[in-house]
Amino acid sequence: MSADVSVTAIEKAKILAEALPYIRRFQDRTIVVKYGGNAMTDPQLKESFARDVVLLKLVGMNPVVVHGGGPQIDELLKRIGKQGQFVQGMRVTDEETMDIVEMVLGGSVNKEIVNLINRHGGKAVGLTGQDGAFIRARKLLMPDKDRPDQLLDIGQVGEIVSIDPSIISFLDTGDFIPVIAPIGVGEAGESYNINADVVAGKLAEILKAEKLILLTNTPGVLDKEGNLLTGLTPKQIDELFADGTLYGGMLPKISSALDAARSGVKSVHIIDGRVPHSLLLEILTDQGVGTLIKAR
Repeated sequence: MSADVSVTAIEKAKILAEALPYIRRFQDRTIVVKYGGNAMTDPQLKESFARDVVLLKLVGMNPVVVHGGGPQIDELLKRIGKQGQFVQGMRVTDEETMDIVEMVLGGSVNKEIVNLINRHGGKAVGLTGQDGAFIRARKLLMPDKDRPDQLLDIGQVGEIVSIDPSIISFLDTGDFIPVIAPIGVGEAGESYNINADVVAGKLAEILKAEKLILLTNTPGVLDKEGNLLTGLTPKQIDELFADGTLYGGMLPKISSALDAARSGVKSVHIIDGRVPHSLLLEILTDQGVGTLIKAR
């Protein structure tokens, strides 16, 4: 054996040894992962994410994947000559856009993730909140920032009324990996587009998850100078909202993360999905990555 190969083998052994305490600690615990951003569009990152999820399941954890699909929705909207619009990080969803959301999230994107995980040795099952009506929703009316006494109707965008965890628990007991598209169902059977970060956060609360991990396209939460904030308390988050550091798509992400932390999810992380195997780095190594959201 050459010296180079020997060093590589030793490094691999050290990494495996470092992972052991974490594997023991998180045995049979639920890890909810919001999957989005570059990790969903870059071919190599897609493969590494699928392998990571399968590995977590094989070592005894219960990963639950909630996915977005913003870029894929925008691409299809452009094909039909429609421009995506957002209000405070939420997609404005008229009836035509809702049809595309269902087609992309509940169809092509969900199936692709399921197939990727299955190809790497997992047993993934794709779901939307309509399956078994396990995510019940109602129309979300958003406060108008300019006119606080007014509410904005942004179409078929939903807020979660309730989540029935029984279907997820059933899949976990059969060693299946749930892959969930964030579409809810209303009282009359109408479909609602729900922000994936919001679904992941609420699901983590309901499942009493050990961890909620939100993959994003930045190293984590950044200050105005672009420096990574490794840990954030509610007070610091309020200050970042007030001075405009947090805006756009980071608004629902941070709000969901904070709600989950306050509701008993033991640790909530916003991490860089552009880093290969970022999931394993966060869960199985001494050096976490990204921003930890603290309950207090």
